[in-house]
Amino acid sequence: MYELKTLLPQFDITVPKCMYEMKNLNTAIVGDKTNPKKVTEVSCDDAQTVVKRQEKVMLQLEELKKQLAGIRSTLGLCQKGSQATSYISSNNGGLREEPLHDVVINGHPNFIPYALLAMKNAWKDLFTIDVKTFTHSTMSDIGKEAKAFEEALKRVKVDPSKPKVNVTLIWKNCEHTEMISSPTMYVPIYGEVNIIRYLGRVGPAEYRYEDSPLCNEIDAVLDICYQLLRCNTPKARANIIRILNNRLQKQQYFGGDKMSIADIGVHSSLRRMPAIADKDLTPALLEWRKRAAKFTLI
Repeated sequence: MYELKTLLPQFDITVPKCMYEMKNLNTAIVGDKTNPKKVTEVSCDDAQTVVKRQEKVMLQLEELKKQLAGIRSTLGLCQKGSQATSYISSNNGGLREEPLHDVVINGHPNFIPYALLAMKNAWKDLFTIDVKTFTHSTMSDIGKEAKAFEEALKRVKVDPSKPKVNVTLIWKNCEHTEMISSPTMYVPIYGEVNIIRYLGRVGPAEYRYEDSPLCNEIDAVLDICYQLLRCNTPKARANIIRILNNRLQKQQYFGGDKMSIADIGVHSSLRRMPAIADKDLTPALLEWRKRAAKFTLI
């Protein structure tokens, strides 16, 4: 073995006198400052003192817990705390599924997210979307159409026995409809179509389409809905209507023989565009719209 050269010179460090030395709380073998070869054993009496103090604090916390339970009982509140349980699902490859956080959606009254009402109606026997609405200070009046939308949301009953996600809809002077799904960081999901995708993935299993053979087709239809909402001319709208008609063909729904997220997206997008009347739709789309309305009720 060879010795390494000292990279840093040795300095005598002068410890400030304003600092204090902490006691060694553990039993250990330490060297003597005056005689490095001499070792002494440190007593653990101080450690026992800390343990006793900790036990005393734990007793005080337990007493405080009992007092808070008594206050909750007096106020008539539920004695059970929030239980954030997770479980293993066989529908997603055995991944652990965590409970959903409440989500917040910021939307402008001129761009009403009818998809919320459509999903709430279509999923009422499978899944509950509990929507509460508020008005931001940037909006002086939300208008008659938004108020009618709020009333329609209230008419759909909330079933406490079904899985649920709480949605807070805030009418706000914002450019895009956006959803915040994380309670710890502001990472918005922009656009009603992408909100539909998110809720479709966390909603009832019957509407989750990741494992469906029509997964790409459903995503393509939702992308067409995004384009439809941004059409500014009759010619552009007619072109998108023609594309939707070609996608539907002779199917009952855009997802095949069953109602899917794609149908909710298309129906909500058409509802948001009053410029598109029944006369602008093909016979196949008109028949589809009647079938979809039985589920979405919009």
